[in-house]
Amino acid sequence: MVFRLVAQPEPVLGRGEFSDALNPSVSGKNNLYSVFDGHTWHTALATTEDGIHWQPKGIVLSPDPRTWEGSYIAANGSALGDWYWFQAGPKGRPRIGVARAGKKEPAPVLDYGRVGSWDERAVADPYVIRIEPYFYMYYLGQDRAARQRIGLARSTDGIHWEKLRSNPILDLNLDDEAGLGEPAVWQSHGFYWMLYTVRNFDETRYLALARSTNGVHWTRLPVKYAGTQPWDSKVLCDPTVLATGDTIRVWFGGGDVASPDENLHGQIGSATLVK
Repeated sequence: MVFRLVAQPEPVLGRGEFSDALNPSVSGKNNLYSVFDGHTWHTALATTEDGIHWQPKGIVLSPDPRTWEGSYIAANGSALGDWYWFQAGPKGRPRIGVARAGKKEPAPVLDYGRVGSWDERAVADPYVIRIEPYFYMYYLGQDRAARQRIGLARSTDGIHWEKLRSNPILDLNLDDEAGLGEPAVWQSHGFYWMLYTVRNFDETRYLALARSTNGVHWTRLPVKYAGTQPWDSKVLCDPTVLATGDTIRVWFGGGDVASPDENLHGQIGSATLVK
């Protein structure tokens, strides 16, 4: 079984005063998403009653240049209750931190891998779910050749994380793909599912789908979701998913410029996954 992605034709959350608005993380009626002001990525908040009409509330988290976070990014995060895991650090060398109820931990909670490993250069794009008694964090790792894959870590307290020895859990096709990242994981229809971003060598991007019986071992499925509108014609990325019964709602980032990091004209769209 695979799903069709049925998207709203227009963005549901525009970039407003910013260069980009991307990386939504929807939890209940709140959306913690990433905004780029031309120099720095921040986390902003928007609220909704229906998931379609969003009211921006402004920036709620920014990097602190006096700390390990530097001045480039504190965004691209994952919200779960009053937790928010986010990436921060110099451009191209992020690590993962966490804030709870707005209070940041003073050090990264997920760090680079050992020298020569698949994630020695960067860990980013956290997506956290709860599978009792653990938190499971799916994340992007990057090696010294700038190849990006998806890995998994788990934690009992949301702060101290153990990476799986079998990482990466989702590998890329070196002939056709420059990288995989931005995973979103949920449970429905008797399986774990993952929407994730595939990066092409020309920096265009689309979403793909994988399936698992246990959340650890994954099978990539032969499905590709690309942008169909002018505003997301070059990039479809950054999914976040809310599944209620058989209803699967997706919010995602899109852009009409194929750029690796910023200035994609990024905006946020909404869709459903249907059988």
